[in-house]
Amino acid sequence: MLIARAPVRISFAGGGTDLPAFFRRQPGAVVSATIDKYVYVILTVHGGPGLQILSSDYRTFYRHDPGQALFWEGDLNLPKAILHEFGIDNGVSMFLASEVPPGTGLGSSSTLTVAAVKAVSAARGQTLTQTEVAQLATRVELEKMGMPIGYQDQYASAFGGLNFIEFSNQGVKVTPLRTPPGAVDALQRNLLLFFTGTARESSKILSRQRESTERSQADVLRALEAVRGMAYALRDTLARGDLAGFGECLHAGWEQKKRFATGVSSPAIDAAYAAARAHGAVGGKIAGAGGGGFMMIYCRDGAQAAVTQALSERGLRRMDFRFEEGGARVLLNAGLRLPPVAAGDRAAPAEAQP
Repeated sequence: MLIARAPVRISFAGGGTDLPAFFRRQPGAVVSATIDKYVYVILTVHGGPGLQILSSDYRTFYRHDPGQALFWEGDLNLPKAILHEFGIDNGVSMFLASEVPPGTGLGSSSTLTVAAVKAVSAARGQTLTQTEVAQLATRVELEKMGMPIGYQDQYASAFGGLNFIEFSNQGVKVTPLRTPPGAVDALQRNLLLFFTGTARESSKILSRQRESTERSQADVLRALEAVRGMAYALRDTLARGDLAGFGECLHAGWEQKKRFATGVSSPAIDAAYAAARAHGAVGGKIAGAGGGGFMMIYCRDGAQAAVTQALSERGLRRMDFRFEEGGARVLLNAGLRLPPVAAGDRAAPAEAQP
């Protein structure tokens, strides 16, 4: 048996500038942090000729019979694509589980890809760097599967921690953020996550954003440029320990993000956000692409209870969390060895091209 996990992330600023449609034109930048909610991948060698994938989140099961081509389509397409990437089509069972619901804005799909890459590469006896794990996960999702997503989630999950991440035609640069003593503890104390009770398919929102960016719609490009500027501003406020400024940056970034594409917000989300601000929130946003999932709120010190009460009355449920710094890792490897790679199959990481 082999068990690997990777953390989900909360994105503070810059989301959308990590899409190739934007950063192939001009550099992108985000600020994000990973939290102690994980996606787990468990591999076992069952000794039979077939391939099995089980998902607790989607309550589904897939069996692949030997001798048939393995296609990454339909249910469980991500783990299928990763197993195909490593040339594995028999003798293995893969079990997937997440501590957060899928489609809730915390990057769980890309986190699953990162965790699976970490697990399968370790079972193959490969020691990949954080960069190589992120590169391969990004290549599988964007190039192999053609998903309309960005690069942020894969790098955030692979590296872990509170980071400033830059994207350009020259590649991706991950820089850990350094803050004054006590600033991260205060940030964690005043930053709240609430589940709105709905999930959404982020690819639809991101597809609209990508299309608008590729068509060079002036208002979308200006909004993305402003959001990128907010990522730099938020990085600097954290470096100074200016948490009130951090909350204000969140608010300004959320107002800009609603200009990207339809579906980012809704009347119910806007009303909940207004209620939070009326009870002591400085700023916040919907996590991920928007449209539902988790709402992130930064409160003034001492306002946590009032904000929690106001949003609970609207049906939102608070989820406790802590920041984490570990990134993707193997928790247990009890001597698992995957079948040998067939000639011509891919088994080494290939860098995703910006």
